[in-house]
Amino acid sequence: MGWTTEEFGESHEGIVGAVLADGSEPKPAYFDIGSGAEMYRTCEWWAYDGRMSRPRAAAVRAACSCGWRGPSTPVPWDELAADGLEELDVSGPRRDWSEHIRTVEGRTVPLPDDLAQLLSTLEEKLFALAEDAPAAALRAVAALDRLTRRAGREAACLIEEDGDQRWDDLGRALGIDADRARSLVTRYLLLH
Repeated sequence: MGWTTEEFGESHEGIVGAVLADGSEPKPAYFDIGSGAEMYRTCEWWAYDGRMSRPRAAAVRAACSCGWRGPSTPVPWDELAADGLEELDVSGPRRDWSEHIRTVEGRTVPLPDDLAQLLSTLEEKLFALAEDAPAAALRAVAALDRLTRRAGREAACLIEEDGDQRWDDLGRALGIDADRARSLVTRYLLLH
């Protein structure tokens, strides 16, 4: 399975992807996982071991669902046990993807410092309250939910009123893709 963050979700899901000898990426591999109509689909490097008519990965690299790709690292097949795919150290691609996520975070619209601090303090207080007084924590979370829905709806209405909203620009400001940005605005517009 891939790597995700709560903030960016599927817009920036990372995996250790396969790279073929010619530098290209293989087509997705499909696996029959049972008697249903569903097939498991992956582009993760481990599926490309040369078996079952699938190509063999020459290298691995971090790959993000947004299209970003990290540097390639050769796969030392001769050093891996016959079925020792788990032996390959993939910490490098994971670090590369984490750096990509930090870059994405750096391009998002910044929160005002006082609001960022307030959110951090609120998080600490809510988790402490959940430990000490769970019912009070739920009451506080419900109040926050009402507040965030109202503020989200206000922001979404203002974005919609602008009319010239470019979903790519909004997505970039939020660190997500254009479709997810549009869905976020729509979700808040539909809340009452």
